[in-house]
Amino acid sequence: MATDKGPQGSQWKTLDTDLNRISQVELATTYVARPLVGPGIALAFMVLAGVIAAVFFGQTPTSFVVVAAAVFGAYMAVNIGANDVANNMGPAVGANALTMGGAIVIAALCESAGALLAGGDVVSTISKGIIDPASIADTQVFIWAMMAALVSSALWVNLATWVGAPVSTTHSVVGGVMGAGIAAAGLTAVNWPSMGLIAASWVISPVLGGAVAAMFLAFIKARIIYQDDKIAAARRWVPVLVGVMAGVFASYLALKGLKRIIKIDLPTALLIGVLLGALAYAISAPLVRRASVGMENRNKSVKILFGLPLVLSAALLSFAHGANDVANAVGPLAAIVHATEFGGFEAKVSIPMWVMVIGAFGISFGLFLFGPKLIRMVGSQITKLNPMRAYCVALSAAITVIIASWLGLPVSSTHIAVGGVFGVGFYREWHMERRLRRPGETAGNVKRIAPEERRRRKLVRRSHFMTIVAAWVITVPAAATMSAIVFYVLNAVVN
Repeated sequence: MATDKGPQGSQWKTLDTDLNRISQVELATTYVARPLVGPGIALAFMVLAGVIAAVFFGQTPTSFVVVAAAVFGAYMAVNIGANDVANNMGPAVGANALTMGGAIVIAALCESAGALLAGGDVVSTISKGIIDPASIADTQVFIWAMMAALVSSALWVNLATWVGAPVSTTHSVVGGVMGAGIAAAGLTAVNWPSMGLIAASWVISPVLGGAVAAMFLAFIKARIIYQDDKIAAARRWVPVLVGVMAGVFASYLALKGLKRIIKIDLPTALLIGVLLGALAYAISAPLVRRASVGMENRNKSVKILFGLPLVLSAALLSFAHGANDVANAVGPLAAIVHATEFGGFEAKVSIPMWVMVIGAFGISFGLFLFGPKLIRMVGSQITKLNPMRAYCVALSAAITVIIASWLGLPVSSTHIAVGGVFGVGFYREWHMERRLRRPGETAGNVKRIAPEERRRRKLVRRSHFMTIVAAWVITVPAAATMSAIVFYVLNAVVN
């Protein structure tokens, strides 16, 4: 019996070893395959977009062009969701007012609702009027130029997301259109004054957004945080700030988010904002008073009162972004569809509903699959945010767009939002330095630290700051260069 047990025990030992190896291989396969799940789902969505285009366009000789454009349009929409939407949800997540999952759900719903319910009926085919339509007389050349713009802008936004830099989708499309236009018709085709205004927005957008955010943070610190009775100050000023937020967002949505339903001029939008702001103040004052009963007299209690307004502002920003920016992103796709269907092109074309559906759902997929990386970057890796600071960022985004519309300045919502985060961080650095230099401050109020340590403890991470600014500056030229190359390749393949 002893001689029989030896081989059997060896066999069981060998079997256990083999099973252990198999389980380790399965674990390794799962680990390796996990990063491929997102790209796989995104690829399936792109294929589905091509199928939808084929169903709507049928089996015409030129339908393959529309199918290819729909695939790349879906790719662009996924990249918008991965990159652009982080600017709206990042501050709320960084301030712990929203979980990552809650932010993704709210953003997906609001972005889709904004695109489908209030997205523009008409979009500029030559984005922002930077290319003269007369310079591209051949419809076929125009189609390849728009295809090149779509592919290059999507590739650039994808690259920026991989690097971890929030960039402007609109500027990427502008660069793509410009590069394809130059490749197709030369430098004279570009409207250089319009390009100059867009280049100016690289500076105007973040500086204006940062200044407005810093101004509101300074106001909150002076009127609430540094008061002896913080709760009494919060009861007085939080309803005012909620009323301001409601009024600003009402005006913002009236200007930017309701184009399909009704067109509203600036004075009317401001009047709507004043009325709704007063109503929000009347509603929030008793609610804030009731919520603040029994709260301790400290900053943590005040932060709680800003939580709900911050969540609402993030949702409203996402709705307005869906209504305003998705149309710009699918503009080249809409232009290709129109040119293929009617054999010509116009300065403005209508957006078919199936194109807007691709844009809306593509953003949701991109946000769900790839959005957390940029949301964390904007919300917590640039500077530390709390509900009050994040509230200032959200409010500055809406106010800056209204100011820019009044002044006729081209601005980027991405640059404004991220500029607001920078503005809050740099204001805190300046404020801390000022308090440290104030001779009357005691060690109990401000912690004394060595100058070398103070330089190391910057409240805004300079590496992220330089990466993001560099990405902003090179977005248009990089997208333009890629677009010109894609255009030449398409022309060489087709001809």
